[in-house]
Amino acid sequence: MFAFLLIGVVVPWEATVYPLYYEYQLVGLLDTYWAVILPQVGLSVAFGTFWLRGFFRSAPRQLIDAGRVDGANSWTILWRILVPLGRPAIVTLAILLFVFTWNDYLLALVLIQDENTWTAPVALGSFAGRQYDTPDLREITAAASVLVALPIVLVYIALQRQFMRGLTTGAVKE
Repeated sequence: MFAFLLIGVVVPWEATVYPLYYEYQLVGLLDTYWAVILPQVGLSVAFGTFWLRGFFRSAPRQLIDAGRVDGANSWTILWRILVPLGRPAIVTLAILLFVFTWNDYLLALVLIQDENTWTAPVALGSFAGRQYDTPDLREITAAASVLVALPIVLVYIALQRQFMRGLTTGAVKE
């Protein structure tokens, strides 16, 4: 099953945009938020499985065996031992997926043509590409760019310690 999910990481997602367009056109999902949400979930599952598999495979076997000796089943070991141990890796994954999803431009550009449904990066790209008669266009575009980047900066600042801990987990072997 891991090899099947690994295909989602190996195949470039850009190659799936146009087939998705035609499939969503048949189903009637174009110009909806679901047109962007569903592919993002699919991509996130593949990448998340790849990311967390590496962490959970490196978990100390002694902890799992100690849980078994204490009478814990597989779900209890997962939720009471491995998930708390893997919190930095899970938070790092959440931050990476948030950044990937927030910054996605191509998928939203192709699947959503309605201006009222555009994502922030698509709206910024459209806004920056327009020609206005105002001399303050650069300042307005810069302010809009800051507003689009602000959620990513805030999430990173809020979870910075967990992010760094998750990136360095397993980097040093004792």
